[in-house]
Formats: sequence, C-alpha cells, structure tokens
Amino acid sequence: MSTATPPGAPGTQSGAGVPGASNTYGAQPASGTYGGRAAAPSPAPLPRPPAGRGGRPRFGFGLVGPRRDRHSVSVEQLDALALPVGDDGMVIGVDAEGRPAVLGVNRPVPYDVALIGGLWTAQVLALRAAATGARVAVETGRAQAWTALAQAAGGGQPCITLHDVGRVPPQGASAGSPVVVVRDCGMRPPRGRVVSAPWQSVVTLLPYLSPVAPRLLEKSSLVGVQRVSPDEAVQIGRIMNLPRHEHEALSTLADGVTLWCTPDDRQFVMTQATDAETGLLGGARRMD
Repeated sequence: MSTATPPGAPGTQSGAGVPGASNTYGAQPASGTYGGRAAAPSPAPLPRPPAGRGGRPRFGFGLVGPRRDRHSVSVEQLDALALPVGDDGMVIGVDAEGRPAVLGVNRPVPYDVALIGGLWTAQVLALRAAATGARVAVETGRAQAWTALAQAAGGGQPCITLHDVGRVPPQGASAGSPVVVVRDCGMRPPRGRVVSAPWQSVVTLLPYLSPVAPRLLEKSSLVGVQRVSPDEAVQIGRIMNLPRHEHEALSTLADGVTLWCTPDDRQFVMTQATDAETGLLGGARRMD
C-alpha cells in the first residue's frame, strides 16, 4: 500500500522509487541524493491507524473511543429501571398535593364528559384541548360569549369553530386530527347531531343539575362537578355513589375547583389559569 501524503505537503510523491525508501505505511524515507540534489528533509512519521480484526489497520473509521466494561443487572433489578410515566393529555389543574392533573380527551374510543359548572372552566378546557392539537367545535346558543375565545385561539388558524345548537356538521375526526365537541346548550341540551366517536370526544356543559342531568351523568365516561347547592350535592352524590364527606363538600367548593369523578375514582382539582388565559377569560369564577 502506498504511503499517505503528509499534511501540509499536497501533491508530493510517495517514497516508492527513492533509494533506501520503504513502502511500509508510516516509515521514514532514508536520506540521500536524488538526481544530484539533496533529498528533502524527512517528514515526521505518521501515527499508525487503529488495528481492526486480525491486526489489520482500520481505515476510514476515525479514532477508537474509550472502552468501558459492559453494565448488567439481575432479573430482580429490572423493575428499578422503569420510568414513572403518567397519563397523557391536557393539564386541567393540580390536585390536593399540588401535582398536575391530566385529562386525556383524544382517545381511540368514544368519550363523553359532563361538566356541571361554569362557562369559565369549559372555556379553559376548550383552549387547552386546542393546544394539544385537537380541533374544537363549540355548539352554543350564546355565541357572543365564545367569539373572543375563538378569534384568539390558534394564532389565526380556525382551531375553535362556533356553531348554532343542532347545527354542528360532521367533523371527520381521525387519529391525526382528533376533535373535541363542546356543547354549551343550556339546562336542557337537545340530542346532538354529532355524538362521541373514536377520536371525537364530547364535553357537555350544564350550569346546574337539570332534569336531564341524571341520564347524562350516568352515560358519561367522566363527570366534573363544581359548586352546587346542598340539595343538588345530595342528588349528585347518590347518582355518582360519592361518600358523604365528598358530596357535602360540593356546596362549599371555591371558584375554579372541580370534583372529577367516575364510578371508580374521584379527585378534586384546582384549575389555575395561565397569564394568557387570565387576560382572555378573566379570573376563575363559577357564575357567569
């Protein structure tokens, strides 16, 4: 193999043909004369490249990094390598210990949420659902209460659209384009034309416990309850099978606090608005 050209001497010939020169990689040519002239000073020897398999030089692979002993653990220690990954979705507030409470609304199965609470909380949920990449369709009889929100969300993109009651068109939800339908239709919301479906969740807002609420709560996958009257708290506790101390607390909840519950689990959550949300929606409130 011919000798590599030393750095800083482009175009020079290898030592082959020079009396006393060696064709071994990195060898120094012998001094002497060539054609009656003194030979050029001998270049410094080049470093030998790292050896590959069989002791042969490894060309084109760069320097070999440091070698470390392999790490291994026993089967009993594998559980210690697990990562504490929680649920995915949108952050709806913090729990009693100050930890983030997360609600996943983009699901591959139909998902219905009923919220007995205020418009402020429903609008925060709509904003945060849009922030996760969902398209939000709001079915409402008070469009003026949602117009500023729809215009401000998405930076000019129509990620939150408003529709009259009963006028929500098919949304074409998919895994790549999930949809959240928010129904703000008063105390007695009519049956919606657009229902929950894979990748299409429906959030129904009720300002108070209405005659249609028991049926709605029973068929919902998740129920959120904000401050209600003591009589309403008793009815909700019976429907959702809440312990006495929890349904009694429903009549004393602060603004922004919601009890999120399923038949098997319950959690009080405080929704804390960001600066942008406060500037757009104002402070947390139960009444509108």
